[in-house]
This record gives sequence, C-alpha cells and structure tokens, in this order.
Amino acid sequence: MKKNRLLAKWLNDDLSPDELAAFEAGPDFEKYKKIKEYTNHLEVNDFDENAMLSTILSHKKTTPKVVPLYKKMIFKAAAIFIFALGITFVMNFFIPESQTADFGEKTTFSLPDNSEVVLNSGSEINYKKWNWDNNRHLKLKGEAYFKVAKGHKFEVETRLGKVTVLGTQFNVKVRKNRFDVVCYEGRVKVNYAAMQILLTHGQSVSFENGKEIKITVNSLKPEWMNNQICFYKENIRSLLDEVERQYNIKIELNTKDTIALFTGKLPAKDLETALQIISTTYHLEAKKASGNKIIFDEK
Repeated sequence: MKKNRLLAKWLNDDLSPDELAAFEAGPDFEKYKKIKEYTNHLEVNDFDENAMLSTILSHKKTTPKVVPLYKKMIFKAAAIFIFALGITFVMNFFIPESQTADFGEKTTFSLPDNSEVVLNSGSEINYKKWNWDNNRHLKLKGEAYFKVAKGHKFEVETRLGKVTVLGTQFNVKVRKNRFDVVCYEGRVKVNYAAMQILLTHGQSVSFENGKEIKITVNSLKPEWMNNQICFYKENIRSLLDEVERQYNIKIELNTKDTIALFTGKLPAKDLETALQIISTTYHLEAKKASGNKIIFDEK
C-alpha cells in the first residue's frame, strides 16, 4: 500500500523533494516514467461535492459515505498497473528476443521448445517467443551450434542463406562472404542463392563469394566448443578476424596480401601459442603493442 501511495502522489506531483529523490532512485522508476507517457490520456472525472451532498440528503435512509480524495489517485495508479501488465505481456511474447556472445565469450541458452543453442564469439541470434512451437524461426549473425528438439520445421536465417531442419544437431557460420554449414546428426536442408542442398550426418557445405568449397569434417561437434578455432581453406584476413573475436584483441597486419589458404587449428585459450603458429605459417613476427593490440610484421 505504501508503494501505491507513493506512486499516486508522484502521478499528482505531490512528493516532497526527499520522497521524489527516493522514488526516482527506485528500480521501477524508468518503467513508471515510460508508462506515464502512454497513460496521460487516462482521465478520472472530478467529484462534484455539491451534487454528491444533494444526493445524500435526498436519501435520508442512506448511510453517509466519506469518499477520500486520494481514491482518485489510487484508481489512476491501478489503471497504470493494468496497462503495465499489458505492456509486459507484449514485450514477453511479441517483441523479438536477442541473445549475443561478445568477443572473447561464448553464450549457451535454450529456446522455448528446449532446443539448445551455443553462440560463438561475436555472434547474435534474434527470435520471437510468440507461437514458437508452430513457427520455429530465428535469425543468426555469426556462428552457432544447434541441438534442435523434435517438432515443427526449424529455420535458421542468415544474410547469406537459410538452413531448415526438423530435429537434429548442426553448426552454422556466417563471416563476411563465407557461409559454412555442418550436419552432426539427422538431416539439414541448406538454401544458398538458387541452390538447395540436403546434408546428412557428417556432411558439410561451404560457400565463399558465391563459389562452393569442398571441405571434410571428421569431428563429432564443432571444434570451437572445445576451445579450438578450426579453419578450412581460409585466407589470412579471415583467420585473423576470427582470432580477434575469440581473444577480444585488435590485430594489425603489416605485410603484403597472400593467397595462401590456411587449414588447421588454433587454440582459443592460449594466445601465445596461437600467435606462434600464425607467425611460423606466414613467416611473420608478432609484437604486442599497448593495450590489447597485436602487430604482425614481415620477418
């Protein structure tokens, strides 16, 4: 009740300076502030004291009633709470959910049907909870591993292509102009440009700049989930971009572009070893600059 009285006094600009400061410091103040903007149209008719007195006197057998003036404020506060519940419902079910993994981090979460998702560093997923069981559709930026619960069609949309499954385990990766899909269990359908490809257990497909790349995958799950960064025929720029994501660092490359493609693994939890492998492979010298910056120079 105390909270309601404070809210009511705030709605009527009747708080003391100390009460106002305490109210604005509360955890729900921003929510109340936004809701107030949408509920300014709510009006409660003023009491006509003279008319009420005449009505009471004309009914002598009616017991006089005292109507506290603060009831108007309480009514408006209650209306705002009801409106807030509606806003909360809309936010929970209609506004898209977002899950992210910052550079140097990985994020694991479950979808409404208990499908499991692991986001790799520098990745993001957006989806809607509303009617999820009948419309299992999400948008991916970056890379993620999916363990999909059986049910209706499950779609992963990216800017380069779409992956469709019913219930399976697979990995999707989108970096710049490269699109990789690996099926670890069940079957997945991959749509890329005008092509449609069906993958089964242990199969994969990759495209870069519109061309298909033949790769072989022998692992039981994505290497990055075991803190290894795996590359299949990738150029040095893409390699360094991924190292930046996994270690949350900045890399400067002072060398001529090379057409040599890298296939192999780098550790995701041992920066010194990763830098040594890159330096040896491309005949570079790695130097640590200020902060979290690494500079590669030609030897």
